[in-house]
Parts: sequence; structure tokens; C-alpha cells
Amino acid sequence: MSEYQYYEFAAIDRPLTPTEIAELRAVSTRAVITPSGFVNHYEWGDLKADPADWIRRYFDAFIYTANWCSCRLALRVPLATFRKAELKPFATKYVLTVDANDEHWIFDWALDESEDYDRFAADDGSGWMPRLMPMRDELLHGDLRPLYLGWLAGASGGELREDAQEPEVPPGLSELSPPQQALVEFLEIDPATPRRSVAELRELAESAAAVRLEREAKERSKQEAERGRQRKAHLRQLMAEVDKYWDAIDAQAKRGSASGYTQAVRVLVDLAEGYTLTSSRKEFERALRRFVVRHATRDALLWRLKEAGLWSG
Repeated sequence: MSEYQYYEFAAIDRPLTPTEIAELRAVSTRAVITPSGFVNHYEWGDLKADPADWIRRYFDAFIYTANWCSCRLALRVPLATFRKAELKPFATKYVLTVDANDEHWIFDWALDESEDYDRFAADDGSGWMPRLMPMRDELLHGDLRPLYLGWLAGASGGELREDAQEPEVPPGLSELSPPQQALVEFLEIDPATPRRSVAELRELAESAAAVRLEREAKERSKQEAERGRQRKAHLRQLMAEVDKYWDAIDAQAKRGSASGYTQAVRVLVDLAEGYTLTSSRKEFERALRRFVVRHATRDALLWRLKEAGLWSG
């Protein structure tokens, strides 16, 4: 049997330019080249270019099959689609590699040593692109199941150490989409591999929930710390011009209106916290007492001060 290799590239986000088509044509005189893709097969030769380079420069999807029981899928998505930390747990040494350039993540799934000779003897490669390319849309929507399947293929192929940690299981893994089912077929993932006992699933779910809760708690703590930092910066700025704010509070109180009182009390709450941060609460209370003496006849204002916990007289 002669050698047989099939290459198919697809441009999805933008069509190839005439210049790019000319560059591709210089590599292959008999390939089918259109603004949306490149298709060719080789029985004795090979593609005189690096598919990884073409993915970086031109294309969003790539399919490769060879009759020596090897196949490969690559998909490219914008860099903003994922954070690096999301992707790192899924990468393996060979089956699923994750690369990036300045604008894109590039995911590359590979099967190098299939023993299904009949499959590769009959498969000319042309049917895989329409079945697998829709996974790119799933990735663009944040679906991590295709990456988990790549990790699973690597794990079942012995690529990982015994102590390697399983990535967090993505939602919906028990109900794969048609493109994901095609990936299972493409990589020859053992259908029994992801099955676990009820106890294992429960333990996994509890573990995943614990990890998620811990991550959310850390994120909340980080956000609260940032809000605290911003609050302190605001209070220090306020205290740097404290006399101006006391004058503004006096002016609001003298308006004798409900909205003026409300605004005055709102600033007084900030001042109370600012004094506590930069000097002392007692100093604020002395300044507040002087303010109350000046406005002692304004019952509505005093009531608001008591409601805010600023005054008990």
C-alpha cells in the first residue's frame, strides 16, 4: 500500500487575501485553494510547509490523517477566550498541546499510534472537518469539554504521571455534543474510560464544589481587599481637605431641606471613618459636637444623625 496523507485547513474568522492565496499556491500547485481553505492529499510526497506555522498565520482549523494510523486536529481561537490558568490543567505532552501567539490560543489534538488499521485504510480524511470544526464554536463559548477529552486521551495513553491531578470536570461531560462525540471517535478514546462509580462521582462532585467554593472565596477576599484599599485612599484624600468638607456640610445643613440633611449625614459618615483612620474618633466627636451646637434647632437633621449612629445626645 502506498503512503497516503490528507491535509485540510479552514479559514473561518476571515477569508484569505489574494496575497495569502498566492503564498499557499507557491507551496502546492495542485491543492484546492479558496478564500476559505486549503485541501490536498499526498501519496508519495508531503506538504512542503509546517502546518503549525500555517495555523499561526492563516487558518482557524486543521485536519490531518495518514494511513500509518495517525491523525491530528488543530483549532485556533482568540486569546481573550480563555485565561492561561483555565487551560494549563488540560495540556498533555503529546495528545493535547496548548500553544499561543500574540492573538490566539492554538489547541492541537493528536493520535499517533492507532491499532485500528482498517479505519485508516478506509478513511481518506475528507469527512472529519465538517464533523469536528463546530467544536471551535463550543470553545468560543467557553466549553471546556473538548479539552477534557484531550486530557482523558492522554491519561488513558499513559502520558501522565501516576500522581497527576485530574482537571476539574467540565459541566455536561455525560452528554457530549455531536462534534465532541466525533472527537472521541477521532482520538479513539475508550468509551469506558470516563465512567466512574456513583461513590466516585459523588466524591468528585464534592471535591469540585469545594475547589469552586475555595476559588470563589479567594476571589471575594481579593475584591474586598481592593475595595478596602480604594476606600482608604478615598478617606485619606477627604481628610487632606477636611476643613473644606466641614464647610460643605455646614452649607448643606443651612439649606434646611431633607436632601441637604441627607447629603450632610452621608459626608459625616465618611468623615467619622476618615478621622478614625488618620487621627482618632474622639477628635471627630469633638468636631461633630461643635457642628451640632451650630444646628441644634434642626430636629430633622439631629434625627438623621442619631439614625446613622453618629449622635446620641
